Amino acid sequence: MHSDTDLHTHSTASDGHLPPAELVALAAGAGVRRLALTDHDTVAGLDEARAAAVEHGVTLVPGVEISSQWRRQEIHVVGLWVDESDAGLKAALAEQVDRREERAERIARKLRQKGYPGALEGAVGLADGATLTRPHFARWLVEAGHMPDVATAFKKLLGRGGPAAVRVGWPELGQVVGRIRAAGGVAVLAHPLKYRLTATRLRALLDDFAEAGGGAMEVRCGPHDGDRLRHCLRLAEERELLASHGSDFHLPTRWQQTPGGLPALPEGTATVWNREGVSGVG
Repeated sequence: MHSDTDLHTHSTASDGHLPPAELVALAAGAGVRRLALTDHDTVAGLDEARAAAVEHGVTLVPGVEISSQWRRQEIHVVGLWVDESDAGLKAALAEQVDRREERAERIARKLRQKGYPGALEGAVGLADGATLTRPHFARWLVEAGHMPDVATAFKKLLGRGGPAAVRVGWPELGQVVGRIRAAGGVAVLAHPLKYRLTATRLRALLDDFAEAGGGAMEVRCGPHDGDRLRHCLRLAEERELLASHGSDFHLPTRWQQTPGGLPALPEGTATVWNREGVSGVG
């Protein structure tokens, strides 16, 4: 049985490949009835997505994925049900854009030193006004013929420890959680297993996140096997964090044709979309 809920997706407002309206239409066609648009450090796509959601009978959850840091580790926090008109959230996201633009200039400088000139202009062109992200640089490297695919671009140049990697002074985890809560949202720890933390550090991260006011964690983000899902559900339950899940959809590929397609969570799971006060499709 598949879930009708997908609470982690991206559009061309950040590093996704589909405009918000097309993303919503694709999700609706896949049976998604509750969808969150969670672009990186921006809510620019929400108006378009909201209009499309009405057309396709989808309940849109207004969201955003905000980059933070915890013990010098980059950690992403998804904000769900945020009020995108909140002045504090707007100011915080504007600061994030400034950080991303500074990072982009530093990445381009490093790539130029490694023999890849024109990276900034190429990435900006691909972003087409959207928030600049590392995948834009990766896509440019592929389209310019420098790398065979995006994964290789990250592995050889842009990924952590790579010659074009750049550290960013993202806001602290607790600050980001507080900003989401102040905007009326629920803070969700995104893809906790993706950070490749030791078991001890992962538990410490979850403890700090819960203590800061985090409300949920993604127990599944993209494909998860049963053992990892059970592990994440146990970690969430121990900290009284609600369960969330999402595809982390960016583009239709051989492996990920549509947003949604997630197996339903086990019966009785305390999910973030069924928390008190949330309405919409069941």
